[in-house]
Amino acid sequence: MKVALEYSEKFDIAAQARYAYRGIAKICEKIGPRKPGSPEELRAQQWMGKDLSNYCEKVDIEDFTVHRQAFMGFIPFTVACAILSVFMFAFVSPIVSAVIVVAGFVPLILEFLMYKQFCDPLFKGHPSHNVIARRAPKGEIKKRIILVGHADSQFEWTLNYLLGGVGMKLVLIPAVVGLVADLIIAILGIIFAGNSGALGATEGGIHKFMIFAFVVGCVFIPFQIAFLFFQSYTKSVPGASDNLSGCFVSMSIPKALEEADVRFENTEVVIICSGSEEAGLRGAKAYVKAHEKELKEIETVVIGCDTFRDLEDMAVYDRDLSGTVKHHAGAKNLVKNAAANCGYELDFASIYLGACDAAAFTQKGIPATGFAAMDPTPPKYYHTRLDNVENLREDALAAGIEILVETVCMYDKEGLPKV
Repeated sequence: MKVALEYSEKFDIAAQARYAYRGIAKICEKIGPRKPGSPEELRAQQWMGKDLSNYCEKVDIEDFTVHRQAFMGFIPFTVACAILSVFMFAFVSPIVSAVIVVAGFVPLILEFLMYKQFCDPLFKGHPSHNVIARRAPKGEIKKRIILVGHADSQFEWTLNYLLGGVGMKLVLIPAVVGLVADLIIAILGIIFAGNSGALGATEGGIHKFMIFAFVVGCVFIPFQIAFLFFQSYTKSVPGASDNLSGCFVSMSIPKALEEADVRFENTEVVIICSGSEEAGLRGAKAYVKAHEKELKEIETVVIGCDTFRDLEDMAVYDRDLSGTVKHHAGAKNLVKNAAANCGYELDFASIYLGACDAAAFTQKGIPATGFAAMDPTPPKYYHTRLDNVENLREDALAAGIEILVETVCMYDKEGLPKV
């Protein structure tokens, strides 16, 4: 039996799904794409904040600085290093080649895989914002549940739009494998030929090996050049599913509580519409940095809500941030158990390339998990112009809302599951 029914029988999930759909459509039509740290991002957040003020007692907009191009800005540098290392191997020295290819790896790993703010000082800063809405309990705040979705939309992934998820991988995987191969080739060159370039090696066996290795490096160059066209650096996408759906599914929860006349006794419900998630979780990281003390003073759990579209792939996230962080067992079982009460058997999934806002909280030791309904292939709409209102699925919005209503009610009644 649903715990939510113990609080009220007036929860109208279908009405909340219609509200979410209309809200997403309104922002897509009136504001459009919302690149990280843009005026459009802020306008959308202001609309969301005004709406949330109908159901929450306090709504704040906090600012921070984002270097929006830093997250993907490593691509030209890394590609240049990969290609240059091949020719350094051939004409100069395997040692020089190895140094160059390692330099190319550094921003790829630190910025894209680990979401460190490594390249930020090299790029222009822009003002970005987080909207924080708080629905107070009747009495003293003894615990808190935060639902966070991001208001910005990504720059278009050109390769995904042109080739689809599988085709995009057929370009990106060889490009990255080629970078690894360049490093291995350089190391082998150092072992077998010392400081002699491939075309300068004179001994028969070494000469043949070095030439072969040079040819192998050249094979990957077309894929690495194609990597340059991975995304647009000027055009962002509508972002209807990713992630206005996460914002409005989250926003539907205090609305549903208000309309069902439910006010928790000691549990605060917080909704965050974060900025610049697509630039490397910058909004969530800024929020955690500003509020870490508050978040740890009382029991807090965070649910990162990101993309409610592919109902068949709806899941709770176990690992995040390119697989480098493991979410809190109690947080992920809270959502999984709530889904089971609503008739959904959800798997634990992992984000092995990318992240959601929940990762920023988990990194700081705050119980968190991610919750989404998105095909991990990824689908062709992901980060492309096809992520529009016409591509929304109201049934996926309704499922997300139903599960999160149950989640907040279970958390208020029972707290985090003991696992």
